[in-house]
Amino acid sequence: MTGSPSPHATTGLIAVTGATGHVGGLVAHDLAREGARLRLVVRSAARAPQLPGAEVAVATYGDRDRSVAALDGVDVLFMVSAAESADRLDQHRSFIDAAVAAGVRHVVYTSFLGAAPDATFTLARDHWATEEHLRAVGVPHTILRDSFYLDFLPDLAGPDGVIRGPAGDGVVGGVARADVARVAAGILVAADQHAGATYELTGREALSLTEAARIISDVTGREMTYHPETIDEAYASRASYGAPDWQVDAWVSTYTAIAAGELALVTDTVERLTGRRPMTLRELLAPLAL
Repeated sequence: MTGSPSPHATTGLIAVTGATGHVGGLVAHDLAREGARLRLVVRSAARAPQLPGAEVAVATYGDRDRSVAALDGVDVLFMVSAAESADRLDQHRSFIDAAVAAGVRHVVYTSFLGAAPDATFTLARDHWATEEHLRAVGVPHTILRDSFYLDFLPDLAGPDGVIRGPAGDGVVGGVARADVARVAAGILVAADQHAGATYELTGREALSLTEAARIISDVTGREMTYHPETIDEAYASRASYGAPDWQVDAWVSTYTAIAAGELALVTDTVERLTGRRPMTLRELLAPLAL
């Protein structure tokens, strides 16, 4: 499949979760521009984007009854992974069960690159378990395994402009959120063509954090560097945040997954599905150039 999504590819109602966030919001806007029948499933109706013709339903992943009601009549569901929390996997399972109960015909889920029961990145294990639940309930589905978001790389730096973490010299084939959204929008309007597929979504280059920091500095004028920590140093430097253990493990393992080579993959999937090359970090940051 290539090119822009066609509103005629499916006549069903598409539900989009996470429309108040980054990827879900981009997907919702892409679909609205193409005239798709759209329902935004949000936690707060007041925060839902104002899109022409879009319905709004209020539900949280953990509230099964409200989720069933919010998904009633939905043909295809775009399920953005829930916010990081200790019970995120339980929320995912509850929402998938609600989708099945509501009669949703197809689920498109945003997972993570390298999702596996033994993934270094701890949250990728939750993504794997969510994928397993989708397979177990038997609903037709498509899994988008997104690499690390390029958009987030500048946010890794502290106030001093230093990215600190135990990534070593590992590289990451990060992908722009906008490219993920374009892929998702195209799949949602032609879901039957993608049933059972798992897509690994990356950018077109793999960068070390040293290289990423240099590009950010070059383009934005904000001086940024990368300081490789040991694992012990990484835990010590994050202790002051008072975060629960599972969250600190997630933060640190973001970097150790890079060091282990688990995010080095570069695929042609974005271009193959959309007909457009994915953005590089430099291209993504170009609007911020001085």
